[in-house]
Amino acid sequence: MIAVCLSPLYLLLCAYVFYRLQTWLERCLPYLARKRIRIPICVFYLCVAFSILAAFLLEPSPAKRLLKQLSNTWLGVLLYALLVIAAADLIRLALKRLRRSPRGNSRRMDRLFSRGGHIAIGAVCILCICVCSLAGIVSADRIRVTEYELYVDKEAPGIEELKIVLVADLHLGYSIGIRHMEQMVSLINEEDADIVVMAGDIFDHRQDIRNVECFLRGVAGRYPCYYVTGNHEYWHKGKALPGDMALLARYGVRRLSGEMVTVTVKGQALNLCGVDDPDASAVHPACNGGNSRSFLQQLAHVGTQPRNGNYTILLSHRPEPFRFYACYGFDLALCGHAHGGQWRIPGLLNGLYAPHQGLFPKYAGGRYLKGGTTMIVSRGLARENTRVPRFYDPPELVIVDLA
Repeated sequence: MIAVCLSPLYLLLCAYVFYRLQTWLERCLPYLARKRIRIPICVFYLCVAFSILAAFLLEPSPAKRLLKQLSNTWLGVLLYALLVIAAADLIRLALKRLRRSPRGNSRRMDRLFSRGGHIAIGAVCILCICVCSLAGIVSADRIRVTEYELYVDKEAPGIEELKIVLVADLHLGYSIGIRHMEQMVSLINEEDADIVVMAGDIFDHRQDIRNVECFLRGVAGRYPCYYVTGNHEYWHKGKALPGDMALLARYGVRRLSGEMVTVTVKGQALNLCGVDDPDASAVHPACNGGNSRSFLQQLAHVGTQPRNGNYTILLSHRPEPFRFYACYGFDLALCGHAHGGQWRIPGLLNGLYAPHQGLFPKYAGGRYLKGGTTMIVSRGLARENTRVPRFYDPPELVIVDLA
């Protein structure tokens, strides 16, 4: 529904970028204004712009995946093109006003607004768009390992260097292949983790279950593994959920569905709590392992369990209910879902858009504090299978060091 509402704006922005690009090309090479040249360029541009619709309509196939990758890359390039072109147009309008004023140096201004000046400025804009887009694509394809060090302010004599690996938003089965999984498993092994926790959206658009099994073979059995569901596990009314959970159980991954378990790691007891994603309430309890409690009911249940003085960790897919996590006094909440805001401007914008948070999300990724509760939000590992492509937002593997 959101995509339908935004489609007129998308088409308008595409038209604006095309108009400015075509105008610049015709200034550089006047023969491009000929109809026999302009029409093929226009058709090619329309094919790229409508690749999003084509990817949406096609049935799962290699062609759909290719179009999905093309359309997501195009969206990222379009965003940078809009920024650069809009900035150039605003500067041009300001210079036009200055040109008309008595202070304006008409000779210098004439050079800027000449054909040569137009070509030079356009070339600089094209170069900026290409460099930013290429850098964004490269950065978004490399897994970044982010470490957080937390001091355990409780009786924990056995905890010296307890290392937790947080994995979230893999969206396995569609956009990420076996090569990516092997890379991530290798990174986890390099960290020599003590425990691996999965904060949901491990499954998504199943095409090839081998991707999921490749990941599970690499970590399950080697580390204690715990899992909570994300919203994507409940897509299509959760019909695939029982099979997905059976696969996890076969590899020894423990699902936490509104429950708390006490685990012993390096001789120290930790309370590990987990809740289902709120979308669980939209599926029949039979698809959800018979659990009919809502997200808030599960949270209240695990939040009021006796903790025996142990350090208590909550594993939950969504970061938005942080105030509830803090109210129940969890020491640490580990979440995902936000995908890092998808599109970032380093130093200026931490995230553009996150599911269920909208534009400029508060909890895009990183460490957040409220009262005595720390929440760490993973930026996730999904690459293409998102509404907004990742630019300057590399997939992230989170390491939490407790000391």
